Amino acid sequence: MKTDKRITSFDDHLDEQYGKKGTLNRQKFEEDFETFRIGVLIQEARKKQQLTQQQLAEKVGTTKSYISRIENNASDIRLSTLMRIIREGLGGHLKLSLDI
Repeated sequence: MKTDKRITSFDDHLDEQYGKKGTLNRQKFEEDFETFRIGVLIQEARKKQQLTQQQLAEKVGTTKSYISRIENNASDIRLSTLMRIIREGLGGHLKLSLDI
């Protein structure tokens, strides 16, 4: 079976664009991606519950602009704030994992 040498895997693409796993550039990319992913997860959960950013902000005692910044990956978020948004604002539970 012939393979097209022009086709690369996604891992190969990441290696080329950001460096191999363990390098500083790759680590920064992966951390930024996780931050982005958290924002998307919050936004999806908020929309699933038919809440506006303003309504979610009021439930957790913050501002609409802060919720917007989190959802748009423009703000770092403290773990305690993330837990409050998920627990009090969305009625969920946060589960973390650690890869070492």
